[in-house]
Amino acid sequence: MHVLWGLLMVAAGVFMFVCGLSKSEFIIYRLMAARSRILWGDSVHRFYMVVGVIVALFGSLVALGYV
Repeated sequence: MHVLWGLLMVAAGVFMFVCGLSKSEFIIYRLMAARSRILWGDSVHRFYMVVGVIVALFGSLVALGYV
């Protein structure tokens, strides 16, 4: 079961990284970015790139059974 949740976390992290990198207009990312823009301002896309990498790394650790 850890493998499934780990891979889902990796997918979510990659989604956040790619959307932040491309400044996507996908509706889910636009909603997340609009909420985060209140705190992060113009650097909201950079924030999602960094958070995406962190979530993907943590998800890979969960999938491998280290966490």
